Amino acid sequence: MRIYALFTAMLLNWGMVFGQSDPVIMKIAGQPVSRSEFEYSYNKNNSSSVIDKKDINGYLDLFINYRLKVKAALDAHLDTLTSFKKEFQSYRDQQIRPSFISDNDIEAEAHKLYSDAEHRIDNEGGMIRPAHIFLPLRQKDSQVEADRIKNRMDSIYTLLQKGADFASLAKKYSEDHSSAQNGGLLPWLIKGQVFKEFEDVAYTLKKGQYSKPFRSPAGYHIIMMMDRHDYFPYDSLKNNIYNYIETRGIREQLINHSLDSIAKTMAFGTTREQILNMRAAEMSAKDNNLKYLIQEYHDGLLLYDISNRMVWDKAAKDEKGLTHYFRKHKKNYAWDQPHFKGIAYHVKRQADVQAVKNSIKGKPFDMWADILRHTFNNDSIIRIRVEKGIFKRGDSPLVDKDVFHNDTVTVHSLKAYPIDATYGKVLKKGPESYEDVKTQVIDDYQNELEKKWVKELRKTYKVEIYPDVLATVNKH
Repeated sequence: MRIYALFTAMLLNWGMVFGQSDPVIMKIAGQPVSRSEFEYSYNKNNSSSVIDKKDINGYLDLFINYRLKVKAALDAHLDTLTSFKKEFQSYRDQQIRPSFISDNDIEAEAHKLYSDAEHRIDNEGGMIRPAHIFLPLRQKDSQVEADRIKNRMDSIYTLLQKGADFASLAKKYSEDHSSAQNGGLLPWLIKGQVFKEFEDVAYTLKKGQYSKPFRSPAGYHIIMMMDRHDYFPYDSLKNNIYNYIETRGIREQLINHSLDSIAKTMAFGTTREQILNMRAAEMSAKDNNLKYLIQEYHDGLLLYDISNRMVWDKAAKDEKGLTHYFRKHKKNYAWDQPHFKGIAYHVKRQADVQAVKNSIKGKPFDMWADILRHTFNNDSIIRIRVEKGIFKRGDSPLVDKDVFHNDTVTVHSLKAYPIDATYGKVLKKGPESYEDVKTQVIDDYQNELEKKWVKELRKTYKVEIYPDVLATVNKH
């Protein structure tokens, strides 16, 4: 009987490894993880572009810790938060929404936009490519000035009638400087782009004709028609139309229209969100990469939120914990050379050297900047320039010279503040408090909280690994 039971167990185990197309590689808190899911995560995080590659066993712990944190986030119901739902849905929709329209739909919309524009423009006289000579006239200009400008333009027109070259006159006399350098040539225009007075004259001209001087709200013009024809061919504008579709949100409008059309064919009250949910399930069932990509973003958001609560934000705000951690590990932050904790400052008047020291003497270091700003630079007159921090040799020429007594030459880059001074204290063995090495202490404290948290998660949730399946990763 024992032999039969053992044989049966072996068969079951063989079937688990080889009989399933996607066997379970582990269970975390009772939830199965498939081999394909682990492979997706491993291969993505150990691709050729990754510097710190790990073997499968080395990656296993990282994956388990990741899934344990996500489980903790789910148990904390972080996935029910409105902020989470909104952000996840936005990402998920980026992957799913494009499936509701095809390239043919975009092409059809591009042709429709082109046809509408072509019909309107050609019915309004087509496109024109004018050149002009322009003399500006402001509304506040006197009648005398207006007459002077008109007479000047009439003189230019007389030169044209005598055979002068239009482009040469435009370069010499036109005050539309952007077009004058090109002989007065303007871009291709359609109706509605320029003053009506300009259009009314321009559209009467045939190619090669020029107008009499006329006035628009901007001033006086003479137009020469360089070219005119019907709307541009579709192929020459296709890329611009496609760009217009993307930048104006027309693609999203088409998708919404498709969703609404589908909703009308379904049960009354079916929403866009329900249709998107169904499509996401359908596409994920057919494409494991998409399935795990969406799951990765879902879990990544949860991981960020729970890690922020349990480690990152918690450590940054835990003043008591940071202080305790620093005191306990103070020897880790010892310096191999003295540091100067204070300010290097520059003033205009000798009297301000002592005034600065008096204003911050006995005050907490983290308050010095505010005190100095309000005392000396609280109005439009800036009396001092200050560098505050913890300096080692080489950080500041002024500190090197005044504090560490190095043979250093200081160069006055602030000529308006010729008097230099320092104030503070030399710390010979190491920082006084965690705030002196705050960034490093926060990083170390976060690492400690992370380790404790993972240790608790390992105790809270059961992890089962199936070595036989693990051995088949990327080998089946």
